[in-house]
Amino acid sequence: MPGMVAAKTTLPVIGVPVKSRALSGVDSLYSIVQMPGGVPVATMAIGEAGATNAALFALRLLSVEDQAIAIALADFAEEQGKIAEESTNELI
Repeated sequence: MPGMVAAKTTLPVIGVPVKSRALSGVDSLYSIVQMPGGVPVATMAIGEAGATNAALFALRLLSVEDQAIAIALADFAEEQGKIAEESTNELI
């Protein structure tokens, strides 16, 4: 589906493969990444992690023109770093 959308617009398109029962989403991934030249689709990981990254990627695109989004993303990244450090400390 993202490939069809990308073929019809000049706007950025982000594809998130849906995890399926039969092939765990690999079929969806292939259908997105194998678009012909000239039909770009920014492709994320399969499933929930991909959806999260798609949202963050879209926000990064928007942050080029919106300083409030840029600041919120910087705050989010800092918070994620703190969470990662705390997780590391728990392992040590």
